[in-house]
Amino acid sequence: MSQNHIPVMLDAVLAGLRPEKGRFIIDGTFGAGGYSRAFLEAGARVLAFDRDPHVLETVSAFHNEFGDQFSFAAKTFSQIPSVIHAHGINGVDAIVLDIGVSSMQLDEAERGFSFMRDGPLDMRMSAIGQCAAEVVNEATASELADIFYYFGEERRARHIANHIIARRTEAQFERTTDLALVVEKALGGRKGAAIHPATRVFQALRIYVNQELEELKSILETGPNCLKPQGRMLVVSFHSLEDRLVKKAFADLSGKKAGPSRHQPFIGHPKKGDAQESSGFKLLAAKDMDGHGLMASDEECEMNPRARSARLRVLERLVA
Repeated sequence: MSQNHIPVMLDAVLAGLRPEKGRFIIDGTFGAGGYSRAFLEAGARVLAFDRDPHVLETVSAFHNEFGDQFSFAAKTFSQIPSVIHAHGINGVDAIVLDIGVSSMQLDEAERGFSFMRDGPLDMRMSAIGQCAAEVVNEATASELADIFYYFGEERRARHIANHIIARRTEAQFERTTDLALVVEKALGGRKGAAIHPATRVFQALRIYVNQELEELKSILETGPNCLKPQGRMLVVSFHSLEDRLVKKAFADLSGKKAGPSRHQPFIGHPKKGDAQESSGFKLLAAKDMDGHGLMASDEECEMNPRARSARLRVLERLVA
């Protein structure tokens, strides 16, 4: 597996999941198979989910290598409950989710996820439904502004939307670099900015096109009830919109509102009084002083830049 496809926070995920023979783990975001491979090599059974048809070649290789120990569903992770119930599975030992776009998708210019690579303005993870170009070319200025503001937290959303509307009267948007240049022009260029001006706009379009927050909300509501007692749900998120949803959902389920230092191990029982065990769930992920989930080490961030924004949160079910 190339450096671009290194699974983020793998050591922490393995510590949280405790994969071993006899355990049944759901990998809700299969991608390049990094997490699944680690679980399988530890002896666990894995049911993986992914809506991206581009993963099927890797899935075939996993079937050949691991046989019946590995199974796959070409579905979104919000469909995890319906799939396991349809197969008569009463509960699983763990569910793990690596939320957002994968480095594999970003690296493929023809997928249209990245403003750094020229390609068709697509962004669809499943390769079906409305693509990003259709949204940009057909939505009103108000609709575009809402998308950029709510899904990208872009403060100058309306200004950017107006520039897009003005430009598309001359020609429709078809390419990623075309849109990136218009956004950059609308915001006055980079001028030493730490991130590219189009970052939030591309994030917003991707989330909107793939209904990512709706997917996450759904599994946060239904996933925990798919766990066996002592089963765990782990979520790795990469931006504040996702992490806020995970943080609130896990806190509501567990009743826990605070935690120890990010540098303390998160495996084990919280101190007495930290969680309302009558709720049926407890938080296991340590939090730092700012309330963020467990973060990747400095060493991992140096090796894998994608890990810099990663946050891991862990929820354990206590009772059936």
